[in-house]
Amino acid sequence: MAPRSRTGALAVVACLLLSGCADYGDGDEMARDMAAAEAERLVADLGYGDRIRDAEYIAATGVPPVAAGDSSPVRVEALAWSGRTAPHEQAVIDVRIAVTVTEDHGASFGDLGHSAGQATRCYRYRLELHSATSRQEIDCPAVATPPVPSAAPVPALPDDARARLTAALRAATASTLAGAVRAAFPERHVTVDTATHEGALVAAVGVPAERECLLLVRTAGGAIESPGYDPAWLEPGETGCGIRLYISPPR
Repeated sequence: MAPRSRTGALAVVACLLLSGCADYGDGDEMARDMAAAEAERLVADLGYGDRIRDAEYIAATGVPPVAAGDSSPVRVEALAWSGRTAPHEQAVIDVRIAVTVTEDHGASFGDLGHSAGQATRCYRYRLELHSATSRQEIDCPAVATPPVPSAAPVPALPDDARARLTAALRAATASTLAGAVRAAFPERHVTVDTATHEGALVAAVGVPAERECLLLVRTAGGAIESPGYDPAWLEPGETGCGIRLYISPPR
């Protein structure tokens, strides 16, 4: 390290004469602390899981990638992943956090700056359904270039779901309703529930795992209506996405 300037040396002497003045900081120690703080922040980012997700999806969407040209001293990389957040299962993600700080001679009197330094720390994150994320520090594996995780699309209702269901209801009769709605939604991940009720045609299509549900009714007069319902009824153990949301909703 280059010798401190005479001005810097005088600042050190003056600072030592004052109470509460900080010493010239250790860059390696600062880098380790920054890595630990980033590891804790990542716990909050990964959060509390309430959806079934593959570990690779979580790694791709929840662990920030290194952006080209990013000047941040902190680099975060997902190293490995396995499992998923599902009942009685667990997603595990290993992360490497590398921090490099440059020497700082201090910008003002009393601020003595810090030396250059670096640190690399690795952590294992465990995620379970309806549980807080936990982490533990682990030894860093010798992985120069880790694989890049990718996120497969999450199952969802199609963008034109309302138009599809409206068209199916307009064309259907009581006897053809179920077949017409299923034909409009051939996707395997989409559930279909239909019924006739007091002269009305009722249809509900949804993606239960994602708490998605579209409920429409063709009244006896031919109007297409969208009855409201409490989104809490879509949660596991509740009514779910079905005709009961209209015919016999919870009281």
